[in-house]
Amino acid sequence: MPLRQSGTSTADCKMLPGPNYIDRYFIYIYIHSYMNVCVCVYVYVCMCVYVYNLPVVSSSSLNVFCQGLPNESWAISKINITFELCDTYPSILVIPTNITDEDIKRVSVFRAKHRIPVLSWIHPESQATIIRCSQPLVGPTDRRCKEDERLLQIIMDANAQSHKLTIFDARQSSVAVTNKAKDGGYESESFYTNVELNFLEIPNIHVMRESLRKMKDVVYPTIDEAHWHSAIDQTHWLEYIRLLLAGAAKIADKLESGKTSVVVHCSDGWDRTTQLTSLAMLMLDSYYRTLCGFQVLVEKEWISFGHKFSRVGHGDENHANSERSPLFVQFIDCVWQMTRQFPAAFQFNELFLMTVLDHLYSCLFGTFLYNSEAERAAKEVQTKTVSLWSYINSQPEDFSNPFYVDYEHHVLYPLVSSRHLELWTSYYARWNPRMRPQVPVHQTLKELLILRAELQRKVEELQKEAFSQSPSSSSEHSPSHTHATGTPLHTGV
Repeated sequence: MPLRQSGTSTADCKMLPGPNYIDRYFIYIYIHSYMNVCVCVYVYVCMCVYVYNLPVVSSSSLNVFCQGLPNESWAISKINITFELCDTYPSILVIPTNITDEDIKRVSVFRAKHRIPVLSWIHPESQATIIRCSQPLVGPTDRRCKEDERLLQIIMDANAQSHKLTIFDARQSSVAVTNKAKDGGYESESFYTNVELNFLEIPNIHVMRESLRKMKDVVYPTIDEAHWHSAIDQTHWLEYIRLLLAGAAKIADKLESGKTSVVVHCSDGWDRTTQLTSLAMLMLDSYYRTLCGFQVLVEKEWISFGHKFSRVGHGDENHANSERSPLFVQFIDCVWQMTRQFPAAFQFNELFLMTVLDHLYSCLFGTFLYNSEAERAAKEVQTKTVSLWSYINSQPEDFSNPFYVDYEHHVLYPLVSSRHLELWTSYYARWNPRMRPQVPVHQTLKELLILRAELQRKVEELQKEAFSQSPSSSSEHSPSHTHATGTPLHTGV
């Protein structure tokens, strides 16, 4: 993360490297002054992502990169600019060009909570997309919506690499059938042409909440050493982690290998849907595995698209509330599992993930307050609170992984077998003295970062010294020889 100390110019704040698929997005770059630190923050305008505590600025003071979107297939729409179409969606949406606003309004009536199918991610080569939405309201009489069927057909046609569309329904198939009896439901392959429907069989928030409660009882206040493994197994927590990672891997593979667009939804489209789209993007796009990129991912998929963060218990003393939801914690756990399997693929470290979860509950920052962009705008969160990201970006060295290697354009497919997953004891059991490491891991990582910086400095000094003493530095030798001898020294530590 590029920072400048107080006293340096804004020009000294170097531009952050963009995402792998930067040519598919609108990006605003804000130069944000916070605690005498200048931070470059990417804000995906097409997904209406913002970072709190940013000054209100005119468009003339922004660097706007308009590459790829809008294009012949996708348009930036302001149909929800006043949140009248859907009060839990962001104000700016990306929808197909070949559909009218009137058709979109009819689709919104047919989708639960008016959460229509919208673009969430697009592949730079195949144009395959991740589309997110909520369940269709087909009901027991198999209601149809011609506009909804046409919208999914247009989404499929926007990807010339495939003539199919895959719908991943996160729910258990039995639950989806039950929802259909209650006026919800799922897409019929008979009505939606060339559509394949897959149920990922992931239980709902009530099952997840009970699983987490059981795990809490296992790790605190006492631990039964003799039955540790069986006790953890009986919580089913790691089994649900496996289901999420397996589902996200299927989505990622369908886009990357199958070059097929996918639609992801659960019931309302703000819980399991968000978990799956976020994890799939982490697997597909190396930008989201950077410190800045992960912040963008959370802002885009979780905060802007209306995950109900109030269900973690903000301002609510009723700990037995049946709507309490641990799904964001579960998502971060899945990310941690991936960092364990790919220790050099993520720019951030474990302390970063734990800090995000700590402030999910702390309410010290405005980042996770309220449930939607509309609510945050009404409560003036952006001007009355400070962003968690401002705090993190002011000291990125504390949250950086010293082993990070930019696996650009590499898709990560985690092993999702239960034997490759483990309990995140450094988070769930960190308050149990018997489970706490003698030396905090993040302290060791910070020392390694310092050591790496020192070694890099010595390498550069030796490189300069060798160059000055080498005969190749004289004019009688070709520049290409000098460049060739220096290249291997740039290998990362």
